[in-house]
Amino acid sequence: MAHIAIPIPSNLERQDIDVQVSINGQRQALHYRVESFYWDEYGVPPANRADCLNHIISTYDQNWSLYYIGLPTEKSIQVTFVRKKELILLSPFLYSLLNP
Repeated sequence: MAHIAIPIPSNLERQDIDVQVSINGQRQALHYRVESFYWDEYGVPPANRADCLNHIISTYDQNWSLYYIGLPTEKSIQVTFVRKKELILLSPFLYSLLNP
């Protein structure tokens, strides 16, 4: 699947992003959510951050699926989610991997 990068303003708060695209004349609306999660809010030492991230993702709003995990910093990590009903538009193969 091809990807197109769209720059968005940097913001450490939650961002809901709606994108309308036209692919070969067919319009599609896609909805993304970018959120920053702060390690100190979870009280985890650096060695347990992977477990913490797994917990964050597994307990996140079930209407959204993981799309991208950003590079972690000492303070936080940004995670991008896509609304589940649009995930199949992005890639049937990706949808089958994330929703067995």
